[in-house]
Amino acid sequence: MNNFKEKLMHGVFAAAACVSVLAVLLICLFLFGSGIPAIGKIGISEFLLGTKWKPGNDIYGIFPMILGSLCVTFGAIIIGVPVGILTAIFMADFCPERLRKILKPAVDLLAGIPSVVYGFFGLMVIVPLVRTIFGGSGTSMLSACIVLGIMILPTIINVSASALDAVPKSYYEGSLALGASHERSVFCAVVPAAKSGILAGVILGIGRAVGETMAVIMVAGNQPVVPNSIIKGVRTMTANIVLEMGYAADLHREALIATAVILFIFILIINLTFSVIKRRSEKE
Repeated sequence: MNNFKEKLMHGVFAAAACVSVLAVLLICLFLFGSGIPAIGKIGISEFLLGTKWKPGNDIYGIFPMILGSLCVTFGAIIIGVPVGILTAIFMADFCPERLRKILKPAVDLLAGIPSVVYGFFGLMVIVPLVRTIFGGSGTSMLSACIVLGIMILPTIINVSASALDAVPKSYYEGSLALGASHERSVFCAVVPAAKSGILAGVILGIGRAVGETMAVIMVAGNQPVVPNSIIKGVRTMTANIVLEMGYAADLHREALIATAVILFIFILIINLTFSVIKRRSEKE
């Protein structure tokens, strides 16, 4: 009987894994099957390097959206990654237990807030603040970077803190035994040992920043032009798809799916880069 249950559960787990793989394959088939022909019709150089997006004139250049996605993601990294990693280090090795009991649920709550709420917060608080300090309309690349920087914090903090907690205590104790202070032991022994986990949190945060849509639409200005200032409006690839898919048809719709293909490739590159870095760090 026990052998039958083990085989049954083995089959259930195997089926679940196959469903996950099948879902990824179906997504790839749909995206590439619908998007690649559109890129061929438009022309790969015109599509990727074109600076004008005018569906009414059958002009589909997504370079402004690619650049917008990269700039917004880079800005979110600059804001969110240092704060997230330092917060994780504080929670894992410096935070008093009473304060940790407050911070941990607060970070978990931050992770559960819907993106539209982040967008509304950005629209009501961040945008007026940017408008007051820097001028302009306030709906800009800077506003999007700040909102995304806040949104990726819980992912980076939770994954990094878990990685730091998983480091064997012998690393810390051995550093203390050699005469190092508490701070030096944490930053020179514990943090380097957890770098793979910390990197995983950063990569997951970057993936969320690249794929975020609703909050960016509400605060970024959504102008399909090459950004020339952080206080000017910008449109990302995800925003471009969401804003126009509802009424797009024919080549316009295919061009939006092709935009999703480029976004999908971006995510794949991020994941592959993480895998390569992780393998190198494990070998070292």
